[in-house]
Amino acid sequence: MSKVNTQEENPLVNILINVLLPTIVLSKLSKEGSEVYHLGPTWAMVVALALPLAYGVWHWLKHRNLNIFSAVGMGAILLTGLITIYLWYNESAKAHVSWIFGIKEAIQPLILGSLFLITRRSKNPLFRTFIYNDGIFDIKRIENAVADKHLISEYEALIWKCTVYFFGSFCLSAVLNLGLAHYFLSDLAPNIPQWKEEYAAIVGKITVWGFAVIAVPMVVVAMYILFMMINGLEKLTGLSREQLLLPR
Repeated sequence: MSKVNTQEENPLVNILINVLLPTIVLSKLSKEGSEVYHLGPTWAMVVALALPLAYGVWHWLKHRNLNIFSAVGMGAILLTGLITIYLWYNESAKAHVSWIFGIKEAIQPLILGSLFLITRRSKNPLFRTFIYNDGIFDIKRIENAVADKHLISEYEALIWKCTVYFFGSFCLSAVLNLGLAHYFLSDLAPNIPQWKEEYAAIVGKITVWGFAVIAVPMVVVAMYILFMMINGLEKLTGLSREQLLLPR
């Protein structure tokens, strides 16, 4: 049974710096205008990439391992930036902007959610970082009780079940993101003179609404999974809820 790395950064801070802030920067700075912050799509992508890159380098120097969120964040920003440049300078693609951008928006949570499945057998599974960590649960006591009862396979099955449920919340976010992009961008006419400005403004709206679209399902599912974990661990270990959770 793997141990939790208690020195791992807060996952919400990771997502903020590596995914959300770069997306905001890309949507707000990509305009071509007279304001000093109107950098255009190319330089906006450079600035947006600098955030996860700097955080990733800092994490590497401190921990000597790859920060998955930085890698995902850089990939998402590259994808957003390249799609933006492609749409801005390809007239024929503008007619399909809602689907092109929507698919991109759906891919991001799917990639992040897939990491929960991919890292399941790794030294530091992401599920342990988000939900089942030693900041909430008395994992040492729980794993000792599981080992004493010879229920390791059942214990790992419970963790896997909850991991799959958490992945499901990202799948839901992907579907909602696709719908959100299609809703906001479907009426953007490809032949209007101010197309770039309208596109940048709508991307900003999608970003703001996307926070709720991603966060709400994740919080609801996380609460349900926490309840599921506690009930499952009570049955497996015979420990009370007070014994499972660390005192506050």
